[in-house]
Parts: sequence; C-alpha cells; structure tokens
Amino acid sequence: MSGDALPRVRRLSIAPVRSLGLRHPLSIDITPLGVVEDRRFYLIDETGRFIDRTVIGRLVQVEADTDPEGSRLRLRFPDGEVIEDEVWLGDRVTTEVYDRTAEGQVVEGPWAEALSAFAGRTLRLVRTVRPGGTRRSNAVSLVGDGSLAELARQAGVDAVDGRRFRMLIEVEGLAPHEEDRWIGGRVAVGEAILEITKPTARCAITTQDPDTGVRDLDTLRTIIGYRGLRDGRKADFGVLGEVARPGRVSLGDEVRPLT
Repeated sequence: MSGDALPRVRRLSIAPVRSLGLRHPLSIDITPLGVVEDRRFYLIDETGRFIDRTVIGRLVQVEADTDPEGSRLRLRFPDGEVIEDEVWLGDRVTTEVYDRTAEGQVVEGPWAEALSAFAGRTLRLVRTVRPGGTRRSNAVSLVGDGSLAELARQAGVDAVDGRRFRMLIEVEGLAPHEEDRWIGGRVAVGEAILEITKPTARCAITTQDPDTGVRDLDTLRTIIGYRGLRDGRKADFGVLGEVARPGRVSLGDEVRPLT
C-alpha cells in the first residue's frame, strides 16, 4: 500500500455486450454472480463461432447499455445512430467461449443487422441464459493503479489506460502488483467482500486502444518481459475473485484487505 491512506475505488467498468464499449457507472451491485448486467450479451457469426475483439477490434467503438433483467438493450454507434428496444429471444444456442461453453438465446430485432453493417461481416447477438454472462466462476476482477504505472514505466510510455484490461474494479493507492498479495485472502470493497482467488491471464485485446480497437501498445510482450509467464504460457496482470458477501460498491469506496 502506498502511503498511509487506504486504497479506494477509482473506476468501475462493465460491458453489457461482451467486446463492445465499456460503461463506467458510479455504483454497481455485486451479486453472487457478479454484476448481472455485465457481459449479459455476446456475439457470434453465421456459423455460431464466438466473435470478440481479437477478431474485430473496432467493436469497442459501439456503446451498449441494458437493464438488470437484460430485457432492453441500447446500442450507440460512432456515427451517432442509436438502436434501442425490448429484447425478443429466438433459438437457443451453445457457444464455445475459449475454455468454457456458454448457453444463450439468439436476440431477434434490429441490433444484429446494424452490428453486421458496422463490422463488415454477418454477426448475431446472443443473450446468456443466466446472469453473469459466460462465467462459471471468478465473477469479479480488480487491478491497482500501481500496476498500471509500473507497466507504463516498463513499456516506456507516460501512462497505460486501465480500460485496456476491462477490469470490474480499478483501485487507486496501491503499490505495483500489490493486489497479487491478496490472492488467497479476502478484501472488503464498499459493502461487498471479495475472495481473491487467482491472477488474471491476459490476451491480445489488451494491446488495443480502448477507444478505437487499433493495436497500439504491446502490453503482452512488456508484461512477459518483466513478469515472466505463469505455467510457461500465461501473462498475468490483475486478479480475479469470488463474491464472499454481496453488496454495493461505489466510486471512492475504501478497499481493505481482511486476511
């Protein structure tokens, strides 16, 4: 911990549609499944293959918003076009999302056509059957400002935008990678208590500008260069956790290690 003051929540980030632009609410309600609006929707192509920003980086330019039930969806495109309506569900689908299987239903309506036109290829929108998105564990994620500052120093740049890592909670007032020392313990964040379980293995999406989706910083090479690889293949940055006690978390809330 840097200084005598307790660390505090600096930014909150959720993505109602996985790989689309982030929202930064002033407060979130963390349930046992995480934030129920987060990653409630995802994208597939016409073959049913999962599509994210490793395939189409510019998807991040589209803003998305939904309600806790996932019953309405609003998309805002970079040209100012807004599509908002109730969510109507069609066929049930299963999708391989990296190392797990997601279950959802295809969303009928105008969103898929608009996203396909923007992406330049056929896309379909899917709503997950259960809140919590495609996750089956580790519903929360966290990174400290000290880690971002150290990454910037190692990369030879003035700063690294934490949005690259799309973490639920960004914390200010931490030493570099101090959050790693919380693995195996519990941390109080606002009204919630999180059990920090493991480091977060990063992917190529972190190399992309968080506003444009254009690759502009080799975060992975830098992380590997000064932190090495876990199990010979995982470049870790930030931590994951389970929800030990649900509760509301707001900007400015104290972050206190408990064990």
